[in-house]
Amino acid sequence: MKYSLVIRRAMLLAGVYALWHTGVAVAQQDSVSAPLAGTRPAPGELAPREAGPQSVAEPEVSANTPAAARGDVADLIQLIHDANLSELRTTYNGSYGASLFFHPPRMTYYVALFQNKHFWRVIRSDSAERAEAIYAGFAQQTQQLADAEIHRTRLQAQNAYLQGSIAISQQQAQRLQTDLDVARTQQAKVDDRQRQTRDEALALRAERDNAQAQLRQLQSAITRLQQQTEAGLPASK
Repeated sequence: MKYSLVIRRAMLLAGVYALWHTGVAVAQQDSVSAPLAGTRPAPGELAPREAGPQSVAEPEVSANTPAAARGDVADLIQLIHDANLSELRTTYNGSYGASLFFHPPRMTYYVALFQNKHFWRVIRSDSAERAEAIYAGFAQQTQQLADAEIHRTRLQAQNAYLQGSIAISQQQAQRLQTDLDVARTQQAKVDDRQRQTRDEALALRAERDNAQAQLRQLQSAITRLQQQTEAGLPASK
């Protein structure tokens, strides 16, 4: 009885270990085969001058979603993600753009209208002529939609230019005002110097006139004294 009890305990422990080991293996297999949410490769970004099929921003679309349950937008994004498209044409106007893609395996064209890296409209067609016509319409639409943005960009540039011109003009006006203040100060000094010079000239002129009068008086006195000294003498020849 003791041996059978020990054997049954051993068999029970072996069964529990087998079940635990099987569960761990299954969990490890599930963790490898089922990706976690949010681990899908990050989508590319659509950028001007580098418009390739891998460059369009993608919304969250599960790879396991059936194609029939997805719209043309999600279908196009999945094809871009899988690098199964050829980009034929792309037009940019401001933040708006239009692209014409071709899917060779199904001979299908996709025409996309997007704004700021996000698809707006996607039209699928098996006709090259219809796809080209839709693309031309989308391209023209991007031009019309971007008019307001372009106008705003120009106004922003004009305002920035005017602000810069105002700053330069203010600096120039300040320099001119500084030069004018220096000129006025110097002019005041010059005026004071001119008045001082004129006053000194008047004083010197008066001094000269006094000296000339004094000289004339002395010369007259000398003449009289000389005449008195030579009185009664023969005149000099």
